[in-house]
Formats: sequence, structure tokens, C-alpha cells
Amino acid sequence: MKLLNLAVLAVVLLFVCAVPALAAGDVTGGTTVLSGKGIAGGLGMGLTIIGAGIGFGKVGSSALDGMARQPEVAPRIQTAMIIIAAMLEGATLAAVVLSFVVGNGATF
Repeated sequence: MKLLNLAVLAVVLLFVCAVPALAAGDVTGGTTVLSGKGIAGGLGMGLTIIGAGIGFGKVGSSALDGMARQPEVAPRIQTAMIIIAAMLEGATLAAVVLSFVVGNGATF
């Protein structure tokens, strides 16, 4: 029931925020079209950051767990953890930049 209330609240908030934007006069001299690119870019960025946070948490917790179980291999685990974290950061940055490019091409 709480999830349904949250979904209804989100839809109402979307409509309330969209009314002033769509009520504005045509300042560009062309047609005004609501594009989904802006919404897609924002959702893409948000989901990317959430996924990166989950990934970093799993990498860190697994590395610390391995170091606690076998302290003698801690330097090798730490090196592998840093390499994996750097690769994850690169993929996250690429996804955020791509989402920004898609969202920036939105026409309203």
C-alpha cells in the first residue's frame, strides 16, 4: 500500500511540475515538443550512480572479508581491489557522460 501511495505521489508531482513548463509561451518561434530524452538522461544517470555505489560496496566488503580471513595475502587483494574499482569507476563515468549527452539533446 505504501508503494502505491508513493507511486501516486510521484505521478501527481510530475504533473504539477510539468504544468508550468508546458504553460510557458513559445519563446523559440518553433513548435514546442515534450521530449523523453531529458527524463531518460536523468534516470540513466541516477541508475548508473546507484549501480556504482552497490558495486563499490560489494568490492570493498569482499576485499575486507578476504583480508580478514587471510592477512598474508592482503597486499595482493588490495591491488586487485584497486584495479577493479578503477575499472568500475571508468565504466560509471562513461555511462554518466553518455546519459548527459542523451539528456542534453532534449528539446522542449
